[in-house]
Amino acid sequence: MLLAVAMTAGAVAVGGDGQDAARALPGVSRAVDVEVLLRGDLDTAIRSLQAHVRQQPRDFGAWATLGLAQVERARTDGDPSRYARAEGALARSLALRPGNDRALAGQAALAAARHDFAAALDHADRALDRNPYSERALCSRIDALVELGRYEEAARAATVADRRRPGVPVFTRYAYVRELRGDVRTARRVLHQALADASGPADVAYVATALGNLERGRGRYGVALRHYARALAADDAHLPALEGRARAQAAAGDRAGAITTLEQVVARSPLPGPLVALGELYEDRGDRAKAREQYALVDAWTALARAGGVDVDLDTALAAADHGDTAEALRAARAEWGRRRTVHTADALAWALHREGRSAEALPYARRATATGYRDAAFLHHRGMIEKATGHLRAARASLTAALELNPGFSPLGARAARAALKDLEAAR
Repeated sequence: MLLAVAMTAGAVAVGGDGQDAARALPGVSRAVDVEVLLRGDLDTAIRSLQAHVRQQPRDFGAWATLGLAQVERARTDGDPSRYARAEGALARSLALRPGNDRALAGQAALAAARHDFAAALDHADRALDRNPYSERALCSRIDALVELGRYEEAARAATVADRRRPGVPVFTRYAYVRELRGDVRTARRVLHQALADASGPADVAYVATALGNLERGRGRYGVALRHYARALAADDAHLPALEGRARAQAAAGDRAGAITTLEQVVARSPLPGPLVALGELYEDRGDRAKAREQYALVDAWTALARAGGVDVDLDTALAAADHGDTAEALRAARAEWGRRRTVHTADALAWALHREGRSAEALPYARRATATGYRDAAFLHHRGMIEKATGHLRAARASLTAALELNPGFSPLGARAARAALKDLEAAR
């Protein structure tokens, strides 16, 4: 999910910091793009960097690169304890060379990973003041503006980034900004361009997964599965592609295959999104005990994430509204709405209010979640159920029909509920 928006490593920033960082890996030429190495085996890169800084503890570029590597690794393995290590490495880099743009860009990535998007924007702006062509900072700025709900500014930031550093990381963000504004055709075209430009396995896997997610959200499951297959052919360990494939399998009716795939995902990265998806698949087949285990793991992960300095209110709101304490879901959704007003937080707050029996209060937020042109079947489902509860029956039929036409398998439990509600509405006509 937001997380829905995972960051990829960009090319090395123009300037002196990148050349110093290139010395961070033993035996690596100064001409080598270190961030390309970080898109490879992160565990090997981290071990090499740790060995290097023990030998050369004043290499600020190596410390910055180590911090970035820890952030990227935490994104893939779901271990929030890595964020504290990243913070320490980036602070060491800045102590050795105050204001160096690589460490500032790393702080932006770290803040975004912790869901502190206001701080991410501040760090990205500071990095760009030092180096306007820092690809990572340009991308972090887009991410922060998107996650703060400042979509017009995000669109302008994507245009600036495309002009300064066109390439896969920028193209994928540009596409997502267009999708949020309802321009799926442009998003698809840009992602295909990004896939054509992708040169390494990590980039191919990342872009092909983004294309798979786009097509799955439109109900085109066969096309989505082909994109996920291409991603996994490039990198068979790419967890977002495995998760996407599982969701497409479930939507297409292969629930057993989806469960097998998601079990592989959560064994390696027990993040809330795949845990809830797996729990719902267990619940759909009648295995409530296993479903409860997955939902309990979400609670355990959120506690660990909070201890690591991560804001998890959106994750809490989404999971608890359907599978936990609805009062806690509402508290978390309100807190998140106070920090950032995105379509996703609007949807989460609307659904939490509805689940607490406050559907009249929920309706304006449900409408706001769908106001930008962004098309998401879960949002439409939530809006339709809220409209039904508030007596807006014609609107409810339209919203629920739109959800099922857009993506009929968007959720094993949600789609079933939408069909049942639509059947009730039709019977009452």
